[in-house]
Amino acid sequence: MRLLHTMLRVSDLNRSIQFYTEVLGMRLLRRQEYPRGQYTLAFVGYGDENDSTVIEFTYNWEVSEYELGDAFGHISIEVDDVYVAAEKIRNQGGKVIREPGPMNAGTTVVAFFEDPDGYQIELIAKKSY
Repeated sequence: MRLLHTMLRVSDLNRSIQFYTEVLGMRLLRRQEYPRGQYTLAFVGYGDENDSTVIEFTYNWEVSEYELGDAFGHISIEVDDVYVAAEKIRNQGGKVIREPGPMNAGTTVVAFFEDPDGYQIELIAKKSY
């Protein structure tokens, strides 16, 4: 078994694709419209779907806003330098909601920001395992 993807419902598909590809450096892997169901799926990621876990965006054509709720936590992305990555995201219009620094009661350096739909994304410093 392996983890394939995480699905996020998005209110503006092109805006989400632009954010995840231009700001976070992912690639658009595929996109498919389903006219009978009135939705579009798009998949983005850092690697090919055959070897990597990716993110699926579901864009329902008649929906312009979602209630995020309080059950979903965040997506986590490993980076070499959290401080540099957070500053780059901020400079590209990203909304940093927790400045880089050690995590609560720990030493791992993290930062949090929101994507255009308000989903939280954690930057976490690369570790040696």
